[in-house]
Amino acid sequence: MVPDIGVLGPYTYLATEIFWGSVAAALLYYADAFRRAARTIVALYPIAYAWDRYTLEVGVFEIPLRTGVDLLGIPIEEHLFMIVVPALVIGVHETLRVVLDEPSGSDDRAAAANDGDA
Repeated sequence: MVPDIGVLGPYTYLATEIFWGSVAAALLYYADAFRRAARTIVALYPIAYAWDRYTLEVGVFEIPLRTGVDLLGIPIEEHLFMIVVPALVIGVHETLRVVLDEPSGSDDRAAAANDGDA
């Protein structure tokens, strides 16, 4: 049975963002991938913001368990969501790369360049 975290009331969504954001940060730290994650987040953020703003405006979804604090027309929790989701995906991806000892994309290019020198 899944616990009802709705007991956190208006802080429920924020609490989940902090929890999963902490998991993402730990994975990114382990994989030394903060810069890669930051680049991706910066590239995706404007798209995610426009998408989120539109879907909230037309009523696609509603967020009842939130703080009520809005920033630039959307809940603060949604801004965090747009950071946490790609950070978590990249954190998992890069951690798997480290654990499985696979070279990153930049290492592949460097290895290919070195092979061409021989």
